[in-house]
Amino acid sequence: MKEATFGAGCFWCVEACFKDLEGVVNVLPGYSGGPIKNPSYKEVCLGTTGHAEVARVEYNEELISFEELLEVFWFVHNPTTLNRQGNDIGEQYRSVIFYHDDQQKALSEKYKQQLNESGAWENPVVTEISPLINFYPAENYHHNYFQNNPDQPYCASVVRPKVEKFRKAFQQRLKQHS
Repeated sequence: MKEATFGAGCFWCVEACFKDLEGVVNVLPGYSGGPIKNPSYKEVCLGTTGHAEVARVEYNEELISFEELLEVFWFVHNPTTLNRQGNDIGEQYRSVIFYHDDQQKALSEKYKQQLNESGAWENPVVTEISPLINFYPAENYHHNYFQNNPDQPYCASVVRPKVEKFRKAFQQRLKQHS
């Protein structure tokens, strides 16, 4: 098994998309990138810890590649807005790839460069690409949040439309039960 760590705004959205992919074994929401040890959700939301909300994706490389995960990562959020995804504002919502090894770093940088050169986005991609220095799992109530709280207002208005768009675009790569 391999791991990848992505920040693309609210981790509820990111977790809900990645967990449906064939080859993804587990997705764990958490916090990464800041100097504070074991931050709480409340602390991270204040934007003072330096952490980003992230999803730790555990995957079977024989079924899905890191490149395919990158494709999903850049699809499920806007990588051109600095420290913001929609109405979620602050560095805790930044677009970031915390790479686990040199290969992930190289592939992430290459993909980012290709996106910028292709003009796929009107504005430049500002995704941070940094080494993974820490990861702290989010509190248990954040795990499978969208699945467990589909009618919660944020889930209904933000997460559900994003997940539906993702499932439509990646339907051939979804787990059979999705």
